[in-house]
Amino acid sequence: MDSMIKDITLAPEGQLKLDWAKKHMPVLNLFCERYKDEKPFKNTRINICLHIEAKTGCLALALKEMGAEVALAGCNPLSTQDDVAAALAKAGIHVFGIHGADEKLYNDCILASLENKPELIIDDGGDLVYLLHHEKRELLSAIIGGCEETTTGLNRLRAMAEKKELSFPMIAVNDADCKHLFDNRYGTGQSAWTSIMSTTNLLVAGSTVVVAGYGWVGRGLALRAKSLGARVIVTEIDEVKALEALMDGYDVMPMTEAAALGDFFITATGNCDVLRREHFEVMKDGAVLSNAGHFDVEINKEELTAMTKEIVPARENIEAYHLKDGRTVYLMGEGRLVNLACGMGHPVEIMDMSFAVQIGSLLYLREQGSTLEPIVNPVPREVDLKIASLKLDSLSKKIDTLTEKQEKYWHNR
Repeated sequence: MDSMIKDITLAPEGQLKLDWAKKHMPVLNLFCERYKDEKPFKNTRINICLHIEAKTGCLALALKEMGAEVALAGCNPLSTQDDVAAALAKAGIHVFGIHGADEKLYNDCILASLENKPELIIDDGGDLVYLLHHEKRELLSAIIGGCEETTTGLNRLRAMAEKKELSFPMIAVNDADCKHLFDNRYGTGQSAWTSIMSTTNLLVAGSTVVVAGYGWVGRGLALRAKSLGARVIVTEIDEVKALEALMDGYDVMPMTEAAALGDFFITATGNCDVLRREHFEVMKDGAVLSNAGHFDVEINKEELTAMTKEIVPARENIEAYHLKDGRTVYLMGEGRLVNLACGMGHPVEIMDMSFAVQIGSLLYLREQGSTLEPIVNPVPREVDLKIASLKLDSLSKKIDTLTEKQEKYWHNR
């Protein structure tokens, strides 16, 4: 097993990105320092299916430094950075991903990475787990367990577990406080809007932004849009979340009403057909469509294409759909994850926390995986608290501790 990458000569450019990311990932570096001698993953084969970029690269290198044999495959063909893939391959990581791969090559890369015969896995969106169960079942018996990074992936895993189809325990990293409270909200909020603004070069202030979904990602997207001076509309199917959005200062209405008002649309639901024909039919000329969900199913491109007389490039990573009635709408990043298809992904410091949760969860699986049921398991609370403590230490921040009297009162109340 070697690698499937575009060009190994791109490694020097990728190494610069890795060096920059490592400099700003203090928690991950603390893990490496803590375990540099112990090497808890010695002789352990770990497969990762994440976005192939510098921050993920630092995770892969940290696991290698802790003793693991690491194979890394891309979880999205448009987020793979070929120079980072080359640098990682040169550093001894088995890398399988090429930017712009079609669906067949994308799946082939994941399947090829499984020649590593993993014992532990990290997945983002569930494709690695899916292919293990449907294409490589002979490898299932060796797997201790794995971690899932996203809401979309957890939905797929829970459906499998409910049907008794999941063959090994998975840890819900996405549900950890040190992941979703920061990565989903602040990470996506900043990186999605950074990507939209730099790619379109359009003004957000004074515009109307429609955010579909008010989970943690939607909260972050709405908060950043509001801070940029936009009027924000939230669409939801959950009454409680809709009420929360209203009390957070946003307007709330069905997409059938919001579609005619928006200048920018961002979907963040994890479901399909969030924007579809009935919405495209009433959108403003010049509306900009983007998706912050994991898969490119939230904007129905087939129905949009059926309404279109011509699709042409408008700018890098933006396609203009010239509709038959004379209007034009713009689709960013082919409807894929906008902060990675059109940008650099989450801020480095945010992924430092998320990937530290991944390592903490893998250490837990290494010790306790054989005792866990083949279901979706929570991240142990002590892992969450340890990551938060390390992050505060890296920022030179301290917090209060309970006195002996307070401890006694708290536990005897």
